[in-house]
Parts: sequence; structure tokens; C-alpha cells
Amino acid sequence: MKKLTAIWLSLLLVMGVLAGCAGAETDHKSTGSQNKETAAAAFPVSIKDAAGKTVEIKEQPKRIVSLIPSNTEVAYALGLGDKMVGRSDFDNYPKEVEKVEKIGGLEFNVEKVISLKPDLVLAHASQMGSKDGFKQLEDAGIQVLTVNDATSFKDVYKSINMIGESTGAKEASTKLVDEMKAKLNNIKKQADAISKDKQKTVFVEVSGAPEIYTTGQHTFMDEMLSVIHAKNAAADQTGWVQMTEESIIKRNPDVIVTIDGSSLTDLKKRDGWNTIKAVKEKQVFQLNTDLASRPGPRLIEGVEALAKSIYPDTFK
Repeated sequence: MKKLTAIWLSLLLVMGVLAGCAGAETDHKSTGSQNKETAAAAFPVSIKDAAGKTVEIKEQPKRIVSLIPSNTEVAYALGLGDKMVGRSDFDNYPKEVEKVEKIGGLEFNVEKVISLKPDLVLAHASQMGSKDGFKQLEDAGIQVLTVNDATSFKDVYKSINMIGESTGAKEASTKLVDEMKAKLNNIKKQADAISKDKQKTVFVEVSGAPEIYTTGQHTFMDEMLSVIHAKNAAADQTGWVQMTEESIIKRNPDVIVTIDGSSLTDLKKRDGWNTIKAVKEKQVFQLNTDLASRPGPRLIEGVEALAKSIYPDTFK
């Protein structure tokens, strides 16, 4: 049951359903697609996706449907916006995605997707409960490519490159990943100025009361904390885990970061939380859900926002 809950929470996160407010609009320019002739010449391609199946794509896709916001953000960052014909109800970035046809939320509308006549559907491993829907799409002659449920930056880069290869935007995906790596390395260099005795313990609240969830090891959020030399208050846990309020009080974190859009005022008023160091010293912050939880191009912006909240003197 705990494993199923963790999978469901992962899906809610990447969909952005836990957000209490819309994602902030940031200036993330498309890397642009490569030369049309070069892109077309790359096909056919054969890709083993996160579902373990080999997807054969004979020609460069001209009509794409994305079933999850992170895939949509990747597609637009690779210059594929003009090929997008369908997207999930939760997509909110970039702004122009609002003009694209909706195909449903946590459970996509199979008939709607088929009616859009896509060449390629970009799915996500957290949606494996929709296998029947995927099969219906494949039976209709539509290619379905499933990207991984990222637990690290390496996984995120792999997803971006997979989408790039499947759409004829391989050069653009390589460029995007290189840019993300360079920005992350710059953040790491800044973090090196933080001595071990100055490192703060951080509790990340992924989902608020009454059922509080946080992020343990083997998640990219844990890696985000590690990159900026912050200690995860739930480092003894793995994946997305539920935690009692008593346990959080006992851990007494230096900083609390919430990404579910809940009220910081309500959080501070929880029974006994006034004894937590983070609350006493006013080190409770809210981070944009989309930046912190979507495994896509803006994830590095999430790292920067997290760093500025925890170490404002180091990251200005």
C-alpha cells in the first residue's frame, strides 16, 4: 500500500496537482530545433523506453501529444511547440501551451487523443496504471514513448535526450542538457563556500497535513539538497515517505520548505511546531511547486530558488 501511495504521490507531483497556486512564469527560451533536413535524415530510430519496450519511429513526428507537464515543457524547450496538438489539463508552461487541445488529467481521454491523430504520444512511467489506455493508442497505430520517473538529475537528462531523439531534436536536447549541467555546476561551485559546520538541515514538505509527505533518498529533491550542501532531515528514509508531525518536531530542522502551496501561517500554527528551530527562527519558506517537482528544463531554476531560500548570503 505504501508503494502504491508513493507512486500516486509521484504522479500528482509531476502533474502539478499538489500546487496551491499556478506556476510562476519564467523566461526559459527554446533551444530551437535542428536543421529540418538533418532532423528528418535521423529517422527511422529505435528507442528502448522506460516501459521496457522498443519503440520504432519510422519518420519524424509532425503531431505530438504530451500526457504530462514535464514532457510538455521539454518539448517546447526543444522547439517543438508547433508540433504539439494535445496536452494534459495540468499543463501551464509555457504560456502558449494554453492554446493546445486538452486531453484529460490524471486519466487521459483515449478517444480524444486518437481523434487528434498524433504521430507520437509522450507518456511517463508514473502513468503505468494507464497501460490499457496506452494499448488502445498503440492498437490505433499511434506510437507511445514512455520516459522514466526521474529520481536524479541523470534521469532527467536521459528523459530530455530520449524526447529529443524521438522527435528529431537530438542536437537541441544535447544543447539543453549541456546548458543545464553547466548551470548546476556553477551552483555547486557556489555551494563549496559553505563549510560543513554551516550546513543546514532541511525538511521538505511535499504534501501537507493531515497526511504529511516528504522526500527521502533516491529522489531528485534529495539530490537538489545535496548539491547546495544542505542536509535532508529525512535522509534516513527512501523515496516519497509519510511522516508524523511528532517525528518532524523531533528532527528539529533548521529550515522547512513546503512545495504543496499550503498556507505557511497554518503550518506554523500546528501543535508543537512552535518548538521547531525553523519556525522559531522564521526559516519556513514556500517554493514554487512546478520548479521543484517537474523533472524538466526548469529544474535547475528550482535548485537556485531552494539555494536562495536556505543560504541567502551565499546565493544572491
